[in-house]
Amino acid sequence: MIADNGDVIELTRNSISKNGSVPNGQIFVDGLGVGDVGNIVLRDRKHLSQDGILTVVVTIEKQSGSVIAGPDIISRGFVYVRESEDLMDEAREIVKKALRECEEKHIIEWATIKSNIKDVLRMFLYEKTKRKPMILPIIMEV
Repeated sequence: MIADNGDVIELTRNSISKNGSVPNGQIFVDGLGVGDVGNIVLRDRKHLSQDGILTVVVTIEKQSGSVIAGPDIISRGFVYVRESEDLMDEAREIVKKALRECEEKHIIEWATIKSNIKDVLRMFLYEKTKRKPMILPIIMEV
């Protein structure tokens, strides 16, 4: 007898038979957690493993919204920074330009600034590398 996943097989001294089925499916095990890894987490992990991540760190003055430090760009799993210094310098300039535009338009909402950084950087990096790393902007206010 060939059984499918979830089939209940009943064995007796004289026979073997299929006797119903039970619910079944995939269960993901992640460290100590069983079945608690969702589709979004798996999607993010796949994305990170394929294209890497860029973290953009910027320090902004709270009252004026002007940039005090940065942007600093940290790459993990995307490109080796020492071999791609020109690309990282261009990316830094692209982010500076986006931040200047936000400052000129008096945009001080973090969500909007982060969204602008992600958008311009995503387009630039895809144009240059044909890859789409996860972009994580971090804005610190002082």
